[in-house]
Amino acid sequence: MKISCVILTMGNRVPELGRAVESALNQDDGDVEVVIVGNGADVPELSVSVPPGSSASIKTVRLAHNTGIPAGRNRGVEECSGDVVLFLDDDGWYGAMDVVSHLRERFSTEHDLAVVSFRVMDPDGGVGQRRHVPRLRAGDPERSSPVTTFLGGACAIRRSAFLQVGGLPERFFYAHEETDLAWRLLGEGYRIEYDAQTVMYHPQVPPTRHADFYRLNARNRVWLARRNLPWSLAVLYLLNWVVLTLLRERSLPALRAWFKGFGEGLREPAGERRPMGWKTAWRMLRLGRPPIV
Repeated sequence: MKISCVILTMGNRVPELGRAVESALNQDDGDVEVVIVGNGADVPELSVSVPPGSSASIKTVRLAHNTGIPAGRNRGVEECSGDVVLFLDDDGWYGAMDVVSHLRERFSTEHDLAVVSFRVMDPDGGVGQRRHVPRLRAGDPERSSPVTTFLGGACAIRRSAFLQVGGLPERFFYAHEETDLAWRLLGEGYRIEYDAQTVMYHPQVPPTRHADFYRLNARNRVWLARRNLPWSLAVLYLLNWVVLTLLRERSLPALRAWFKGFGEGLREPAGERRPMGWKTAWRMLRLGRPPIV
């Protein structure tokens, strides 16, 4: 089973990118095909090289402009040949040298497994961020479990399943693209697992550092519902998130940006609508995260 690793970069984290590539190349029994996608930027020259005697490889691709995270990762998948594709943030790195051998074993023997979401750890020893455990009961990050979504920059995906459901939704640009893909995979009968044994290190950074975080978060949440949920569930899902946002967010500028994005999500085309069946919704409820939250 061949393993590829797609790393998306804006070319502005040269030492970090080198560290990420090196952590993928130096995996035990790895022979990983690394594909670096320059998203509207040249891929910087790195001092990292393929270990002697390894059949690992490094390939670079430059996109003419910043197409966003989902489109950039889709291009990376098109350029790689692995049966399983790892997505790695350019400022992250793998915490052990047996990550690939562990994943190869899992995907080789668990044929309905589509995605493994990794445990993200703070390299400075912090407690980590709740959002890095993709389930409602996130208090114990060391507990593995089935989940209904995953972390886009810290995961492994069965390439055939990824292509079967059409990849990541490129219109999203940033935010919730992984959940859109996850829901469609669940609808096809695949499993998604949070595996605490597979560790990626990543600095603790707030998602709000992105200038359009609130607007895109809200817009894409509406698109997610419009694309994937039966209309009755879509209404409940969006009402629930309006209430949660009003209860959680105290910043008036943030609320303005969020509701601006919510309006865009209602007005603008969301892409192809393929609502999940009620069987899938019931399955998500039994997994602990019904598609209304």
